[in-house]
Amino acid sequence: MKQLSAREIVVFAMLGAVMYVSKLVMEVVPNVHLLGVLTVAYTVVYRWKALYPIYIYVLLNGVFYGFAAWWIPYLYVWAILWGVVMLLPERMPGKIRPLIYMSVCAAHGFLFGTLYAPVHAILYGLSLKGTVAWILAGLPWDVVHGISNFFCGILILPVISVLRLAEKNAGRN
Repeated sequence: MKQLSAREIVVFAMLGAVMYVSKLVMEVVPNVHLLGVLTVAYTVVYRWKALYPIYIYVLLNGVFYGFAAWWIPYLYVWAILWGVVMLLPERMPGKIRPLIYMSVCAAHGFLFGTLYAPVHAILYGLSLKGTVAWILAGLPWDVVHGISNFFCGILILPVISVLRLAEKNAGRN
């Protein structure tokens, strides 16, 4: 595996910080944020290296909010979104690309509570019935999360364009 350049280290640190700050700024509206948008865009542009800013974001959450039970699923829920985007064809027809990205982002939001559930079931000794009840109790929030992720997903292609332009211009120096 090739080492990251100093420029990449700085860029990925800043992109992880952008994720964290965007979440802070949007906390006034529960389950509405740009994290899915940024995860999808970073993955499309940086492919496997997108894991660096994603996990910088995850680490920042732990540092500032505490490495508690709520944080453990963050170790994999964002990687799942990253993995799904990695499985998408890199070249999709332009007309369906926005809808695909928006739909993947929305699906992640709709499934967020379900993706979270296994860790909570293990940590809190929930039975299958208790786990399903936990998922159902959070369903209204997951609906908000999924719908907001879909509409925020409108920003995915513009963010991709900005990142690609920045990468292109960085190559000129």
